[in-house]
Amino acid sequence: MVPRYTRPQMAAIWSPEERFRIWFEIEALAAEAMAMLGTIPAEAARAIREKGTPRAASIGPAEVEAIDAIERVTRHDVIAFLTWMGEGIGPEARFMHQGMTSSDVLDTCLSVQMVRAADLLIADLDALLAALRARAEEHKYTPTIGRSHGIHAEPTTFGLKLAGHYAEFARNRARLVAARAEIATCAISGPVGTFASVDPRVEAFVAERLGLAVEPVSTQVIPRDRHAAYFAALAVTASSLERLATEVRHLQRSEVREAEEFFHAGQKGSSAMPHKRNPVLSENLTGLARLVRSHVVPALENVALWHERDISHSSVERVIAPDATIGLDFALARATGMMEKLTVYPERMQENLEGLGGVVHSQKVLLALTQAGLSREAAYAAVQQAAMATWTRLGKPDARSFAENLLANPDVSGRLDAPALAAAMDPQRDFRHVDTVFARVFAAA
Repeated sequence: MVPRYTRPQMAAIWSPEERFRIWFEIEALAAEAMAMLGTIPAEAARAIREKGTPRAASIGPAEVEAIDAIERVTRHDVIAFLTWMGEGIGPEARFMHQGMTSSDVLDTCLSVQMVRAADLLIADLDALLAALRARAEEHKYTPTIGRSHGIHAEPTTFGLKLAGHYAEFARNRARLVAARAEIATCAISGPVGTFASVDPRVEAFVAERLGLAVEPVSTQVIPRDRHAAYFAALAVTASSLERLATEVRHLQRSEVREAEEFFHAGQKGSSAMPHKRNPVLSENLTGLARLVRSHVVPALENVALWHERDISHSSVERVIAPDATIGLDFALARATGMMEKLTVYPERMQENLEGLGGVVHSQKVLLALTQAGLSREAAYAAVQQAAMATWTRLGKPDARSFAENLLANPDVSGRLDAPALAAAMDPQRDFRHVDTVFARVFAAA
């Protein structure tokens, strides 16, 4: 991922320095388990740990280049790393990697990295959920118009809008927690996963020390359905971010202007038009969501490896694992800041709600007429006729409100007088159950 969309803590997980440190930890733990089982001398495992730990801890750019230089000769990354580590450990290094295969190190390391990345993303989601809840509570009863097909439908509250996004991200959090659990597996099972050359107790020891579960059947790799589920969880979360971003983008349109991204002092919206205040954060989130989602298909295609293993998945994961997690990490943090500082215009929401002369209350009038004895067909016809008369004359000198057009129809006025009609169209009737919805959404939180 480019530095512009990278946060340091997530980037550190995927750095070559950290990857090599995790590799060493896997090798050292495996050696310690083998020593306890008598497979290798205890003093060898002790030397690997004591001499290897400072060497691994000291890995920086120069050390990475030294390992890469060896790989340019060996054409094998794990062998290059073992060779470099052996230079510092000495003769006891021959007991490293006993009975293991490269995938034991690579796949277990990837699991550790993906678990750590998931932990950061879950914390990111917690921050976004807190921001959404705070703004939802703030605008719990702020009336606004609900839209379907982009057209005014019925009144809702801005708090209810945000509560819906909160509930969605809470589901995403649960998905990510489940994906983290599914990917948190360790494989130290040797060539083609038969444990012919390494005791299963070594795998159990390494897994327990790394906070992982053992892979029940690893072939020579950890099955990639686990990874596909992980990237799918990231992608769904990204789609939810885009839905939130799309809402903000629409609300910020000049014709709507019900909410907008915070505009900082000194910020510029356009190099040509000084008046512009553009929804750049939500547009950026839309683009990042597309990028994160794009990693799902290659992750799914990685599931079908040949027989016990091939490496067609390897090049894919070297790209998508860091890019998807780094991109989503940045996007979640950006969305949190956007929502914390979102500027909301309740007065404009009220203006838009009332802007169609009251036709948004058409369903309540329809129901009131049927309850007053008019057939549903006749009630629908009368209400639609009044609504269309209101809609088509909006802004014209002879415009009449929805209520006035309704009362001009004998089928309506014969059943509902002006006070009864006003009571039927009372906006507060729309918000009687806001507390119930909020209780459902935030009960678990």
